[in-house]
Amino acid sequence: MLIGEVARRTGVSARMLRHYDSIGLVRPTGRTVGGYREYTSDDIRRIFHVEGLRSLSLSLRQIAQALDDPGFTPSTLVGDLIRATEERLNREQELLDRLRAVDATEPASWQDVARIVELLRGLRSQSAGRRQQAVLASTDHASVPAELLAEAVLAESDPNVAGALRWALTRTGSDGVASLGSGMASDDVDVRRRAVLALAELPDDEATTLLTDALVDTDPMIRGHAALALGARGVTQAVPTLVEMVVEGSNDVEAAELLGTLAQDPKWTDQIMSALQGKLATHTEDSAVRIRLVQALAEMPGTVALSTLRQLSNDEDQPVALTASALRHMLEERLAAPAPEPGTR
Repeated sequence: MLIGEVARRTGVSARMLRHYDSIGLVRPTGRTVGGYREYTSDDIRRIFHVEGLRSLSLSLRQIAQALDDPGFTPSTLVGDLIRATEERLNREQELLDRLRAVDATEPASWQDVARIVELLRGLRSQSAGRRQQAVLASTDHASVPAELLAEAVLAESDPNVAGALRWALTRTGSDGVASLGSGMASDDVDVRRRAVLALAELPDDEATTLLTDALVDTDPMIRGHAALALGARGVTQAVPTLVEMVVEGSNDVEAAELLGTLAQDPKWTDQIMSALQGKLATHTEDSAVRIRLVQALAEMPGTVALSTLRQLSNDEDQPVALTASALRHMLEERLAAPAPEPGTR
């Protein structure tokens, strides 16, 4: 079969077939009387083998080795091809993500495009200082996609950069909540921790819903951050977690203050008091826990905790009794002080 017919049947151009011949990759078995290349069925089969391996992105040198070296084993080469392809796909995915991020800003000029590209480059820097600088600089220019900032928050391990990203995210409104919500569903506890910290700084209803869901997270740090944020918003579902934080000594001062604030609502006063008193009755042997609970009682509004503090002033645990007594006296003195006259401080 002459070269023109081979080209038509294989889809390989005559020019490429001549190149294959010149480098010894596919040499026609014979020649016609007039000197034209003449290919046999075995030659054509080899051409198809070459084209098949080319489709795997092998070089012509690698193809020659694969077809002509009897000791060649494909496993190593295929593994290298897989890794190279994965790297190429990752680069392509990064480019696609970058293009989508630019498109999401609806840039009005190439200057806006350049700013977003510069931000993306900065966020991918190995230097934490460079990443932080990129975030802070971005807020002075064109709008930044909230989704981009949220994704960066979930991936950022440096606390200073993460703080800058959360600050920038709050300036975009609530647009990044959905991306943070996906972070709360992550199996990676560090990602969930970053997500809950960012949600705590977004005051909209959707963020509050996600924080409420986080109260049942398996990680105590996540539950604690969620409870503090919800308590500050007056969400009473946080009360059990806040009480546990007092018991465990995790941000117990802030938790106690929030319990005192929530207890100003008469509907919750008795429940919060009962929860604290119940923990006192349960932890009879742990002096440190009971002292924290006594201090939390002192945060209760008005005279709600006064009778309990008086009882605890005679507790068998001396440190608990001394703490309760001191707080009781402070509360009694505060109640006995004359109210300031109108217009005075």
